[in-house]
Amino acid sequence: MKLAAVDIGSNAIRFQVSSVIESGDQVLFKKMEYVRFPLRLGHDVFTTNRISEKSIIKFKKLMRAFKLLIELYEVDDYMLCATSAMRESENGAALAEDVKNEIGLDIEIIEGQREAELINTAIRSYLGTKTYLHIDVGGGSTELNVYEGGEKIKTQSFKIGSVRILENHDLPVVWNEMERWVKEHVKHGMGKVTAVGTGGNISKIYDLAKLKPHKLMSLKKIGEVQEMIKSHNLEERIYKLQMNPDRADVILPASTIYMRVMEWARSKYIFVPEVGLKDGMMLNLFERNSRQGKINFINMEDQSKDSKGTYIQKKNP
Repeated sequence: MKLAAVDIGSNAIRFQVSSVIESGDQVLFKKMEYVRFPLRLGHDVFTTNRISEKSIIKFKKLMRAFKLLIELYEVDDYMLCATSAMRESENGAALAEDVKNEIGLDIEIIEGQREAELINTAIRSYLGTKTYLHIDVGGGSTELNVYEGGEKIKTQSFKIGSVRILENHDLPVVWNEMERWVKEHVKHGMGKVTAVGTGGNISKIYDLAKLKPHKLMSLKKIGEVQEMIKSHNLEERIYKLQMNPDRADVILPASTIYMRVMEWARSKYIFVPEVGLKDGMMLNLFERNSRQGKINFINMEDQSKDSKGTYIQKKNP
C-alpha cells in the first residue's frame, strides 16, 4: 500500500509519500518521497484576509506537481489538509474548489479541533498515564491538549502562531485567553506536567540543543537555545545553524509560544517526539484502508527507524 499526505500550513506546505508494509503485528511506514515547499500563505491571509493572486498561481502549480507525484508513485489513497491560513482566508474555500475542479485533488480545510485529533493519532502511544500538555505550534495557530491518565481531557485552538507573531497580527486578548485556559485546565492537583512539543520549530530547537537521544529538554535549555539564536542574524541562522530561510525568521516567535505555555503550566520539561500533522494523516489513511483496526506509533525513541528511514508502527491488540 502507498499513501500520500499533504499538510498545507501557514508557513510551508509538506508532501510525503510512504509505502506501508504489514508484517505480523507490525506495520512499517517507509518514506519514499518528501517535499517541503516554503509557500507562506499566512503572510497574505493574516495581513489582507485573502490569498494573493501571486500565491494562488504558485499554489496551483504546486498542487499539479503533487498530483503528478501521486500518479507516478501509484498512490492508493491520499489526504490533503489545510490549516489556519486557508480556513481564515476569504478565498480559501474558493481556491480549494478550483483545485478540485481544475486539478482533481480534494483539499480538506480543517478546524483546529480536527487538526488536534489528527496529531493526537500520531503521538498517543508516546504518552503514559501521567499528566501531559501537548503544544503544537504552527504558523497561524497553536493547538493545546491536556492528557491525564492516558486520556485527552481538554483541547483548544488559539489564533497565535509563529507567522502571525512575525507579522504582528497576534492580539494581546488572545494571549490572555490562552494563559487563562492553561491555568484553568492544568491544575495543581494534577502533579508534575510534562509538555509534549510538535512542530518543525521545536524539532529544530531540540536539534540545536544537542541533547543525547531520547532526553527531555528543559525549559531552561529552550531559553538558552533561544538566546543563542538571537545572537545570529538571519544569514547566519541559514548558513551556520543550517535553517531553512522560512524557518530562520519564525523560530524565535515559535520558541516564545512554547516557553510561555510551559511557564503557565509550571512544566519544566518538554518531550519532542518528532511527529506532526502529516504523520497523523498517514495513520488516518492507513486505518481507513485497512481491516486491521487502529494502530499506534511505537515510541521511536525506543524502536526508532532503521537506516533507510522505515518507521515501525504496531497494531492495537
